[in-house]
Amino acid sequence: MLARPHLRDLGRRTAIVRSGACPSFWRNTPRSPWQNGYAERLIGSIRRECLDHVIVFSERHLRHLLLCYMKYYNGARTHLSLEKDAPISRAVELAGHILCRPILGGLHHQYVRI
Repeated sequence: MLARPHLRDLGRRTAIVRSGACPSFWRNTPRSPWQNGYAERLIGSIRRECLDHVIVFSERHLRHLLLCYMKYYNGARTHLSLEKDAPISRAVELAGHILCRPILGGLHHQYVRI
């Protein structure tokens, strides 16, 4: 599914275009919950797992936090839909000492073998 500006009003409303022979358009109204489940789920995860636990001092600080969380979310965090793997897969290491790496100032941790 792709989100694109609606052809008639080019304002805040967007239309969801389904891929297929004859694309259909649905209007999403701004600030209305439950209209884009993927975006709502991502925003909820960011709020619950990151922003509810820190105090943001500036826009630059917020951008830094979101960038660190994005790297954690795609590289280390496990996802049930991926059979408890991260979107960026990594090899399984069976031997070695376990090292704990703090992420986002210790809010989350990644455990690796060295």
